Amino acid sequence: MNKKNFENFKKNYSKEKERKEVFYTPSRRKVKEIYTPFDLKDFDYEREVGYPGEFPFTRGVYPTMYRGRLWTMRQYAGFSTPEESNKRYKYLLEKGQTGLSVAFDLPTQIGYDSDSPLAKGEVGKVGVAIDSLQDMEILFDGIPLKDVSVSMTINATAPIILAMYIAVAKKQKVDLKDLRGTVQNDILKEYIARGTYIFPPEPSLKLCIDIIEFCKENIPKFNPISISGYHIREAGSTASQELAFTFANALEYIDSALKRGLKIDEFAPKLSFFFNCHNNFLEEVAKFRAARKIWAKIMKENYKAKNKDSMLLRFHTQTAGSTLTAQQPENNIIRVCIQAMAAVSGGTQSLHTNSYDEALCLPTEGAVKIALRTQQIIAYESGLADTIDPFAGSYLIEKWTMEIEEEVFKYLNKIKNLGGALKGILSGFQQNQIHNSAYEYQKEIEKKERIIVGVNSFEEKESKEIPVLKVPPEVEKKQREKLKIIKNKRDEKIVNKKLKQLKDFAKRDKNLIYPILEAVESYATLGEITDALKEVFGEYRDINIF
Repeated sequence: MNKKNFENFKKNYSKEKERKEVFYTPSRRKVKEIYTPFDLKDFDYEREVGYPGEFPFTRGVYPTMYRGRLWTMRQYAGFSTPEESNKRYKYLLEKGQTGLSVAFDLPTQIGYDSDSPLAKGEVGKVGVAIDSLQDMEILFDGIPLKDVSVSMTINATAPIILAMYIAVAKKQKVDLKDLRGTVQNDILKEYIARGTYIFPPEPSLKLCIDIIEFCKENIPKFNPISISGYHIREAGSTASQELAFTFANALEYIDSALKRGLKIDEFAPKLSFFFNCHNNFLEEVAKFRAARKIWAKIMKENYKAKNKDSMLLRFHTQTAGSTLTAQQPENNIIRVCIQAMAAVSGGTQSLHTNSYDEALCLPTEGAVKIALRTQQIIAYESGLADTIDPFAGSYLIEKWTMEIEEEVFKYLNKIKNLGGALKGILSGFQQNQIHNSAYEYQKEIEKKERIIVGVNSFEEKESKEIPVLKVPPEVEKKQREKLKIIKNKRDEKIVNKKLKQLKDFAKRDKNLIYPILEAVESYATLGEITDALKEVFGEYRDINIF
């Protein structure tokens, strides 16, 4: 490229008027007017980009990517009672969804049964209520677990929910070695960004490793953890912070598993990740490409992994719930489509597209169908799935991919110097970084430096009525009644024996999934099992970082 011609262009361009003084992405990345080969100094294609299925996997984790197999199309679903959620799952499978993704209500997430006074008003509201094995049996009634991959978004109570899922699979006569799916099981990000923790960080981390160890030994096709940047981004982080804080958590889990005596290539191939896809199409494509490259380097260089599968960053993506607006909600269909296209262009293995009405309510059936159809149209009509890594070689994409990689490693070094992710969390480092980023982003919106269509510009005086899904109060009553019946039917002596056994195991630092499974199969409730562990581990009280 002729440098003189480029300098002449810049000189002439400087005389032109732009729409605004500076252009930024949502992550405050400054966007230049044009990107050229001069932005890629010392750029080595083989080193930086390579080929799909080959280190450093920038272009994709598999050689054929979507030309061989499309991404798994999941819709995060679960509300009201297990009976109602079961109907929704069957509806989604009938419409062509290829995997289930379970949302649990808040009491289930933080270890309360539906009859707890602290659960009042929350039962079945943001997900399905699960109190005992009976509820899990109803949830998957008529759904063959040997054929369907199930992702479960659960963290603090992940050991209990996973045990219930295994118990249902056993009742369906499924060979556990064939059981496929994912349990989120990422407790560290709860202390950073989300808040559904129960126990202090140390025993919570121990439970995470218990699941990783149990899955390796008993359900080898199951992903024992989905390390989640999604909620970190939803809390207000930048793209680079999302990756950095997620990978820092991953390193904490890996180090804990290695201390347990596991070998890196025994469990690393089953580590999976969960990322957000925000509004800036180009930045998100670069983020996903950088993520694969960073993870491959960490596993190969830091942990000396030998198995190629240990180096593969396999991730699920969900479009950004924080970008959805209650104003002019139908605009969200366009936002979700752009984000989904970015995720596909970035090479995701699994995708959930948000429904346009989610800023107002749990998704209605019609809105869910549009969200699923969005994925199907991208897959079969857009052409994006027909070639691998279509944006490779773009000066902007390659420049931003390298920038994000550099920024992420800087954060990882800072966290390493703090003593790791856990110590960083306890000092409030990650939380403060996210809050500062969220504050800057919100200031941009309020000053109209960042336009949100329908919110701070192009507003409409009259709002259009759209159907809203409401969870009736009878749901809570129904769950309480069902819980009362199961407690009257079960053998209390066996339940108490299994709960005592669980506490004894917890005191002796044993793997707790085995006694939890036994307790679940005796129909001990989620709340009872949680309370038994609280007696040993105690409860966590959040630190004040401000």
